[in-house]
Amino acid sequence: MIEKTESTLRNRQEDTIGRQEPWVELRSVGYQTFIYDKMVRQASADARAGDVVAVYDRHGDLFGQALYNPNSRIVVRMLRFGAGAVDDAYWREAIQRATDLRRKTLRLDDATNAYRLVHSEGDDLSGLIVDRYDDTLSVEVFSLGMWRRVQTLLPILHEAAGTRHDLVSVDERVQHHEGFKADALRSEALPRFVKIVENGVRFRVNFLTGHKTGFFCDQRENRLKLARFCGGADVLDACCYSGAFGIYAKVLGDAKSVTCVDLDEDAVEAAKGNANLNQVRMDVTHADAFGYMRQMQANERSFGVVVLDPPKFVFGKRDEGEGRKKYADLNALAASVVSPGGVLLTCSCSGAMSRDEFIRLVTGTIARLGRRCQILDVTSAGADHPVSPRCDESYYLKALWLRIL
Repeated sequence: MIEKTESTLRNRQEDTIGRQEPWVELRSVGYQTFIYDKMVRQASADARAGDVVAVYDRHGDLFGQALYNPNSRIVVRMLRFGAGAVDDAYWREAIQRATDLRRKTLRLDDATNAYRLVHSEGDDLSGLIVDRYDDTLSVEVFSLGMWRRVQTLLPILHEAAGTRHDLVSVDERVQHHEGFKADALRSEALPRFVKIVENGVRFRVNFLTGHKTGFFCDQRENRLKLARFCGGADVLDACCYSGAFGIYAKVLGDAKSVTCVDLDEDAVEAAKGNANLNQVRMDVTHADAFGYMRQMQANERSFGVVVLDPPKFVFGKRDEGEGRKKYADLNALAASVVSPGGVLLTCSCSGAMSRDEFIRLVTGTIARLGRRCQILDVTSAGADHPVSPRCDESYYLKALWLRIL
């Protein structure tokens, strides 16, 4: 038995001769961007966390190139499949391709100065998200490999986008899962805030406070769509953050009244400031959305349009049960304060929850309330947030449009 094992090891070592180094060998092959620890058979001795590695299948054939981190559950993040190096030319080509989509194909500069410039797996740049706000780039890093290269990539990004300033951040949860520490990086002349315009509506983006930057580009089309339902309606934006949905309801939707609610004090101040910027009146309340809607329920107060765009509740399998319960409770409260015939726009940014799962959860919750609903539409993020067919998680935003009866 020992001789057989040693022979097997010798054969495997011989099979690895001539490989590009460093390398990783997989147990099985699937054309997915994320490759988890159980799918990795072995790695070369010189493969280090954060390296770009050549990836081979179990037969020893070259599968592609990837970022490697044995300390993460996602051990391998595929960048390209098949032959070809991940070198300076690769990064430049990938960034230019991403920029061309937004600036040449979608022509977003004609409509707004705020959009997603790089959407991680959707642009074959796994672990890197870049939002453009006027002349400033807000960069989020989700992997050790990208963190080690971000300083090199920033000049390329600025050159492609025509921007000057940048803010780079890594969420604490990401640092924990990826096994590294990182302080936020800011360019020396980073402005405290910039003013952006989206579909003629104005906002101020603050780079020093709030989640990320204080503004989310992914809801741009959904905000515009919501305005169509708001004419003469009382509107509740129950997780308002920067107040963007509520302000669209007023500026473009001619809503009768708008109430914005958020637990974050910085968000409340941002919403008030954005309302003033657009010269509209809204009721902006500092409160927990759950508690506020329970109070409205007790007061028998209802709204013609209710918007739910909460933070991510489901991060993965470990917190799936608790996250699903939060979505169910929040949607039950929201549906209970929608006037008969009114509209509920409810969103989930949890990539770990599929579109169909979210629809079943929300509609089932409403049915248990004894109310009926009609699905008017199911939308997602704008085209500047492209979805990779090799990464289900890149289809993260679900926006469910319901008429509550």
